[in-house]
Amino acid sequence: MKRRWPPTLVVGGMLVGLVLLAALLSAVWTPTDPSHVEVAARLRGPGVDGSVLGTDQLGRDELSRIMAGARNTLLVGVVTVLIAIGIGVPLGGLAALHRGPVEDATMRLSDVLLAFPAILLAIMFAAVFSPSTVTAMAAIGIALVPVFARVVRGAGLQIMQQDYVMVTRTYGGGGMWIFVRHMLPNVSSVLIVQATVAFAIAILAEAALSYLGLGTPPPTPSWGRMLSESQTFLDQAPLLALWPGVCIAMAVLGFNLLGDGLRELLDPRLIERAPAQA
Repeated sequence: MKRRWPPTLVVGGMLVGLVLLAALLSAVWTPTDPSHVEVAARLRGPGVDGSVLGTDQLGRDELSRIMAGARNTLLVGVVTVLIAIGIGVPLGGLAALHRGPVEDATMRLSDVLLAFPAILLAIMFAAVFSPSTVTAMAAIGIALVPVFARVVRGAGLQIMQQDYVMVTRTYGGGGMWIFVRHMLPNVSSVLIVQATVAFAIAILAEAALSYLGLGTPPPTPSWGRMLSESQTFLDQAPLLALWPGVCIAMAVLGFNLLGDGLRELLDPRLIERAPAQA
């Protein structure tokens, strides 16, 4: 017996696939150099002189910058999620393995981090360091740490009550062994779903930070900064704001749908309730 793939998973996978394809393609080819300035060709419309999406206020090719911006967006998302997982998962596992003062300390630390949104953390980091892609990734990643810590702790507490974990402890199994051998494999599906949702949050946060001038600095293309720069020319070239805006919306929607589809596919409780397909 097999189940049909959820429609949200299919649609989300297609949207994410388009972003991933643009990012990978931009690593080896773009129609022109995304940073090439040609003032004489500024604010050209789509299709003029071979430019598919037109040019911006400096004559740079929009399609090339959109493709390069996809690469930067995915880089920020991947590094941000890795930071959040690398810190949040051990914290959540520590809280689930050691109840009492250790659990209280880790959860209160998560509460403190939850009080600082990614944008506020980025502003604080930018005040100490210069605004950059690294600063944005660090701020967003740290802001997402409590999410993974709480997810792992909640799932870990249920796992710690299982008979096989109690048997492992009876025979002298240590906390690290239980965490690696029993907890991580059982929370992996939850982490995969949460990672896709966190990816969408990271993309939106990075775009907002770049829009405010706290994210990726020029000349590296960034969808958020492209959106910010285009607002001055809305009356002359409104499509300049449309292209990066659509890309941001498509990427965020794609990862959110992908997360919903993966949750429906991997969650055992949803699998039990769903009608089996022959």
